[in-house]
Amino acid sequence: MTQTLAQRLFLLCYSLDKEKFELADHHGRGAVLRAAALAELILDGKLTTVNGKVVRSPGQPPSDPFVADVWNDVSADKPQRWLPLVHHKAHTAQEPVRDQLAATGTITVRRHKRLGVLPVDRVTLADTGPVVALRDELRDAVLCGADRAAQLPLRDAVTAVFAAEVEMNSVFTRAERRAHKEAFTTLTARVDDALPGLREALHDTYLSNQLTGGG
Repeated sequence: MTQTLAQRLFLLCYSLDKEKFELADHHGRGAVLRAAALAELILDGKLTTVNGKVVRSPGQPPSDPFVADVWNDVSADKPQRWLPLVHHKAHTAQEPVRDQLAATGTITVRRHKRLGVLPVDRVTLADTGPVVALRDELRDAVLCGADRAAQLPLRDAVTAVFAAEVEMNSVFTRAERRAHKEAFTTLTARVDDALPGLREALHDTYLSNQLTGGG
């Protein structure tokens, strides 16, 4: 798959079995997409971490419009905390990523009325194969143990850890997350080393959102 980290996580949010989003609330999906964009910016050298905070690096914005919008939210002068960057605009993150995938024909978005009254968007995948392949790759790496997880490429490690952090059951069930703690610990250590503080900001945003009922 050649999508951005945000696009990959958007697709992984979608339960192929249930044909709906596993993360039910709008803000929860947006938080993981924002965190994914920030991770991509760090890995591409567009952002720099300073004592657990982040500052924009000199240079041109990234070519992807959604990732560029997130990059523009980061100060070029004063290091910022991760949490506001993940949390504050989470409610605006889903539509741009969804629209990108729709424009490439990866997904189809159709508007219909739930119970004949409430307008909702129904998302379907044009081809489930690439999403199944990515999900299976992540699952194989984690479920085969810590040694196998340690060999996962860093971008895939970020994808797996973020999916687990927001309890994305379409990738790892709760029972699997409990049973394979050693593998997740290995992956989490790698992600925290590469992206210091970002995973915690995603966790805190997701937990806060759960406590407030998706507000």
